[in-house]
Amino acid sequence: MDGLPETLRPVAATACQHTLKSAISCVGTGLHTGQKVTLSLQPAEPSVGIVFRRTDLGVDIPARYDHVADTRLCTMLALPGRLDARVGTVEHLMAAFAGAGVDNAVVTLDGPELPVLDGSAAPFLFLIDCAGVAEQAAPRTVIEICRPVRVQDGLAFAELRPGGFGLHLSASIDFEAPAIGRQALSLHLTERSFRDELARARTFTQLPEIETLQAAGLALGGSLQNALVVDGARIVNPEGLRMEHEFVRHKLLDAVGDLLLAGGPIQGRFIAHRSGHALNNALLHALFADAANWRLSGAETLGRTSYGFAARAAA
Repeated sequence: MDGLPETLRPVAATACQHTLKSAISCVGTGLHTGQKVTLSLQPAEPSVGIVFRRTDLGVDIPARYDHVADTRLCTMLALPGRLDARVGTVEHLMAAFAGAGVDNAVVTLDGPELPVLDGSAAPFLFLIDCAGVAEQAAPRTVIEICRPVRVQDGLAFAELRPGGFGLHLSASIDFEAPAIGRQALSLHLTERSFRDELARARTFTQLPEIETLQAAGLALGGSLQNALVVDGARIVNPEGLRMEHEFVRHKLLDAVGDLLLAGGPIQGRFIAHRSGHALNNALLHALFADAANWRLSGAETLGRTSYGFAARAAA
């Protein structure tokens, strides 16, 4: 592994934790709220993990699976018992952190939802590249899958299995709309594979669903500039697809972001069919429900704050 270029190494192969070299900011619109928001990505000390800071409320929300409060069309985090202290649509930024190997960062924002930007992880990856990534003098802890864990909802399922080095991902989808249809993709998560295969894949919806979503107070900031829209066999966006099988690629992008809510990189195999944010989160709850399902590699870091769930899961 040491002889490989950094971009070709599995994310979990890096021995040390990483943060941003400098702070960087942007302004955008929330996909569901339609509200303008100012976002800043800032360096953090070793073992802090990813923390979302609502500057308008003066609260910090750790990016952890047990803080997920809603999974309708996005992943929303909230402080227990305080749904006002929430932050929505975190999955694309979390995926960018995972793909770039960032362990520790403070994300400040002045509203309840991250900006959607172009609907993919690519703009967040660009911000991370501009800020730079710095190695920290602290070892990284990896969550190693010890035995299969599976959650299911009808025909849809998501599971984690032991095996391999780093994270291997496989997903398939099956939509009635001919423009999407059946798609499947497998890859080994490295910085290069994330950049080349997943980062630019956009979130998507079907045209008949948009009016229903907006009537429910969702997708208020959606447009053809930040989402793929499908109408039966037709791609509504004038520019069409960015890449082959963009729909299943975005599902894998979402999964990468959702899985980082485990508190750190996972070593094992993720396999899913027709999965989404709800099943991804249920999978992490099932994983940590039994301490025999997983173990932490890197004994030096068993006390790191972002792995506070370990004590709870073992209790």
